Amino acid sequence: MDSNEIRSRFLKFFEARGHKIIPSASLVPENDPSVLFNTAGMQPLVPYLMGQKHPGGTRLVNVQKCVRTQDIDEVGDKTHDTFFEMMGNWSLGDYFKEDAIKWSYEFLTSKEEGLGLDPRRLYVTVFEGDENAPRDEELAGIWQEIFKKNNISGERIYFRPADKNWWSVGDNGPCGPDTEMFYDLTGKLTEGMTLEEYMKADDEQRVVEIWNDVFMEYEKKDGKVIRKLKQKNVDTGSGLERVVMAVQGKDSIFDTDLFAPIMDLIKEKSVNYDLRSARIIADHFRTAVFMITDGVIPSNTGRGYILRRLLRRIFTKSSIIELSNYTCKEFVDVLYKIYSKNYPEIYEKLNDIIAIFGEEEKIFEKPLDGVETYRLDLLEAMKFGVIKKVGNIPILKDKNTVSGLYIHALFAMHGNPMDLMIGVAKELGFKIDENEINEAIKKHQELSRSASAGMFKGGLANHDERTIKLHTAHHLLLAALKAVVGENVKQRGSNITERRLRIDFLCDHKLTDEEKKKVEDWVNDKIQKGLSVTRRELPLHLAKKIGAEMEFGAKYPDTVSVYFIGPGEEKYSAVSKEFCGGPHVTNTGVLGTFKIQKEEAIAAGIRRIKAVLV
Repeated sequence: MDSNEIRSRFLKFFEARGHKIIPSASLVPENDPSVLFNTAGMQPLVPYLMGQKHPGGTRLVNVQKCVRTQDIDEVGDKTHDTFFEMMGNWSLGDYFKEDAIKWSYEFLTSKEEGLGLDPRRLYVTVFEGDENAPRDEELAGIWQEIFKKNNISGERIYFRPADKNWWSVGDNGPCGPDTEMFYDLTGKLTEGMTLEEYMKADDEQRVVEIWNDVFMEYEKKDGKVIRKLKQKNVDTGSGLERVVMAVQGKDSIFDTDLFAPIMDLIKEKSVNYDLRSARIIADHFRTAVFMITDGVIPSNTGRGYILRRLLRRIFTKSSIIELSNYTCKEFVDVLYKIYSKNYPEIYEKLNDIIAIFGEEEKIFEKPLDGVETYRLDLLEAMKFGVIKKVGNIPILKDKNTVSGLYIHALFAMHGNPMDLMIGVAKELGFKIDENEINEAIKKHQELSRSASAGMFKGGLANHDERTIKLHTAHHLLLAALKAVVGENVKQRGSNITERRLRIDFLCDHKLTDEEKKKVEDWVNDKIQKGLSVTRRELPLHLAKKIGAEMEFGAKYPDTVSVYFIGPGEEKYSAVSKEFCGGPHVTNTGVLGTFKIQKEEAIAAGIRRIKAVLV
């Protein structure tokens, strides 16, 4: 059973049980500046988990593209990746624990409709309880009945703490206890295990999590559970890559049909092949391609920085294994063959992908020159002992050990790849204080997270009143740009906080002072007129027909939410029409005065405007 059939079976299984199939959202979140990427299947559905009505009903199913980079240093083992597809089915105040678990088990083990996995190789965890919610005896009881009914013996249900069996997307939003399903990859652990044996098998990746049913009945605010939600929800998350690994009987995700063709190409083209480096290249290349396909552009901040970091790790690992005599197009061709059935848009962005890889590789070559300078510095230090090179940081801690702080400083300041610098030092006979490097990385990550938290504090995800006003102004700004600059203006990103709005858009020139003034006047005219803001649910084909603005790179369900600003919304002649989940003010008259603060270039052909309401 290949990955395409597994996707198809999952969707058909839940469609047959009353679920509406909805498309994957873009990797770039819509109206949620609290995160850089969609990191879970439920993330685009947060408003509906909180009680808003979904056009598709109360039972939904899809396969959502996701990116997570918090475990980036684990990539290269058997199961970790940065891009993944999350198979998910949801109940929005409909069915709850018993049906969710019954269908999860049935899909995993049924040979007719499901995956036909061996139920004797399944192990499950449930929430042990804490001050937020009681020990989940109900869940454990449901699992006991299922195992008993199917004659599956042995200890295989484990109570675990909140850090293992309580799920939320962040510090704010819906959350709740979950039950996770683990599968024995070895086929030797079929008789049951003690908790200690299970934990050891998990650490050694002999059992791997392949399914997670989250029972979202609580709300978290600022990191604390504050109340129960109005409705009880079910959020299923099942990583396609791990499921494919289990179904195909492979030892790692990189041996499945989702990765094997890329791994084979890397092995063919490399001189000094190394398995872990090849896995990192394969993973990061796949992630970068999907990011670029969804409109992400390399930069030194935000999601653009994540893309740039992935590309630099690709180039670094390629240097180490001497990956040469290849073209970017060869890799895209292989990736496209894997994903063409489900993501044909990859090939539509081929030229962008090739151009971005080429430009970033040119930029990367400069740090490689820096590595050679670093080599000369080490040789000098061998002759003259400890000398200071970067601020107050010495090259050597002692005559035999290179300072980890020095290596990290060169990486942070000049982009010198750390893997290559460590390799050079070892080649010259030095020891490396890798603990110092790790501590410096952790400190850098903490600072980055703090900066991100400040950047996104009070963002749209929190539905702050000020932010909602800026969100409506954002719609007016896009309409104004199209009216003043031209219909070729297309949005390529946005970020809205309680202080300002930001829009990235396609434009082939710097806006003149006259154009900026006209844009401001256009928006303020619509504010002063006190236009109504109305939400409509429309068939997708009709929303497209009337020219509603669409999110770049997104796929949409058959019924969509469209916000209209201005009179005549019933005739679809409003001044602004956008696909959007909200929230917005109900009348533009409450917005105040619109003012552009800054207009600048962020990439070739892409401009950025920052604006405020005063």
